[in-house]
Amino acid sequence: MSAADALPALRGLFGATARALVDFIAAHEAALPREAWLAIALLAELEARGHVCLDLEQEPAACADALPDELALALRQLPPDLLEQARQALPRLRCVETAGRTPPAGQPLVLDGSLLYLRRYWNFEHALARSIAARLQAAPPPLELDRARALLAALFGGDAPVGPDWQRIACALALRRPLSIVTGGPGTGKTYTAARILALLLGGDGPAPRVALAAPTGKAAARLKASIDAALATLPHTLDARLLARLRDLPAAQTLHALLGARPDTRRMRHDGSRPLALDVLIVDEASMVHLEMMSRLFDALPEQARIVLLGDKDQLSSVEAGAVLGALCEDAQRGAYRPDTAAWVRELAGQELPQTLCDPRGPALAQATIMLRRSRRFGGSIGQLALAIHDGDAARCRSLLQQAGAADAAIHLRHAAGAPQIAAFALRAGGDGADDCSHDAYLRLVHAGPVAGEEEVAWAARVLRAFDRFRVLSPLRDGELGVLRINQAIEAALAAQGSIAQERIWYAGRPLLVTRNDRELRLFNGDVGVVLPPRREGEVPRACFCADGGVRFISVARLGAVETCFAMTIHKSQGSEFEHVALVLPAQGRGMGREMLYTAVTRARARVTLFAAEDGGFEQALAQRARRRSGLAAMLQRAITEAAPDGHGAA
Repeated sequence: MSAADALPALRGLFGATARALVDFIAAHEAALPREAWLAIALLAELEARGHVCLDLEQEPAACADALPDELALALRQLPPDLLEQARQALPRLRCVETAGRTPPAGQPLVLDGSLLYLRRYWNFEHALARSIAARLQAAPPPLELDRARALLAALFGGDAPVGPDWQRIACALALRRPLSIVTGGPGTGKTYTAARILALLLGGDGPAPRVALAAPTGKAAARLKASIDAALATLPHTLDARLLARLRDLPAAQTLHALLGARPDTRRMRHDGSRPLALDVLIVDEASMVHLEMMSRLFDALPEQARIVLLGDKDQLSSVEAGAVLGALCEDAQRGAYRPDTAAWVRELAGQELPQTLCDPRGPALAQATIMLRRSRRFGGSIGQLALAIHDGDAARCRSLLQQAGAADAAIHLRHAAGAPQIAAFALRAGGDGADDCSHDAYLRLVHAGPVAGEEEVAWAARVLRAFDRFRVLSPLRDGELGVLRINQAIEAALAAQGSIAQERIWYAGRPLLVTRNDRELRLFNGDVGVVLPPRREGEVPRACFCADGGVRFISVARLGAVETCFAMTIHKSQGSEFEHVALVLPAQGRGMGREMLYTAVTRARARVTLFAAEDGGFEQALAQRARRRSGLAAMLQRAITEAAPDGHGAA
């Protein structure tokens, strides 16, 4: 089919935002070639789905997997060279800036090589690449090598693991540059490592560095501080008393919005390049959830002398908003690519030998600041095996593990789910009876029982929150028969039918709440989870309890705004959380699912995973789908490094 025949019919398949952008561009151009409007419309559609740019070197059909079925089918019918034609036509448009050639005049579109951007995203990627390159090129911060070597040995005393001690190596690399990236799957000890990095940085003779801990959501921030505190508790008591005191005084973790000073009714932050953050060390957890705009603003607000450590699992889902920054930065983390000088640094400081298979004399500068933790201490059983098989895309191994699922004591169970009522019935009694009961029934019994004799209300509320967080239903979809809205309604109806909740009241006792929008006044942030408690006295407005600052906060429901019920939640919203038992919904034909989403959902579970499949083969279909977000960050970063170092590899 020719472009002339296909393109007019295609217009109605694009969403309203894409059509509006094309109309805006067309209104400012004397003539807009059809292949150019296709590229612009595709760019808008992809941006709405988390992609930062459109690669014009690919065929239109290559975009299909990321788009709705009808539009995807139409794209597969188009001539394969149509986007290449757009690449030739776009530089002639007044609304397009060609990066590096035409003087910027505020054009809404930027063409950078073969990549087409909306200007704001090009600006964010360009600024972030330059910030990262500057940190990779920076001279090593002053370091007392003998003191650091002795402290590192004290922090990791005892028997070393078989092979390289990746956590010790990560600590050594973190001392070398103002930027370090620590990636690894669940249970590999990212926050354990971060706690020891902090001990190394706080162990000097001078004034204590100003430290900040941050994460994308309130839930993740609370978990970061709790994990850091738990890791600090394992430090040797023989450490210097002043160092131990400094570690005890670490601040509470914040959301990135709170750290940067988010302001209502604007996307701008209180802190930026002109008003940098007052800190010397920043630890950011769950970095895979940080979208491009936030990461760019974060690096812009960092003082030049500050160190930043990014922690995250490169294989988890990317952020809800556009960008996949951690994934782009860690694209080659598996192969290491450490230069001889990096290996020498690790040998001298940590007494560790980097495997020759992970060394490369011409390794990129970014690799010298990136470490992948390769040994999981959490997953040794079937959940860990399933997560690894998903990560590798090994369908045969996944199938074998699922065929073994179902024994009474198994960690993985496979069930059929025709609709939300079956999932609701399971959720009420998931996990059985006694101490292993992590069902919704179990936490609701705690809610209605109230504090036991002599128990403080805060302690009881903490028990309620912990009990609720033992089990969660996860789905990739928000809408539809197997979406979280329908499942939440079904669970509420089932609980009301057996008298566990008073569903006719919007703020019924036991209602689980998910915060969906940041509320600076209440210090509640998108992703925070709470539970409504019974009124203490007749006629009193109920309160909800939320985890906050390592403890519990009570907030009147009359003050709550953007919240929704969360017996079930989307897999995206579950990032940064852990549950004893996860019930994972697999819609028909793997709809809404992909390998990264499967991996993220399965690794939320500590002990049990129950898979609800709408049809046979749904798991395999989801496994076959990849969610690769299009980005030019890696290329921009290499270009920025090359500009600063003519050899193209950057400083050692």
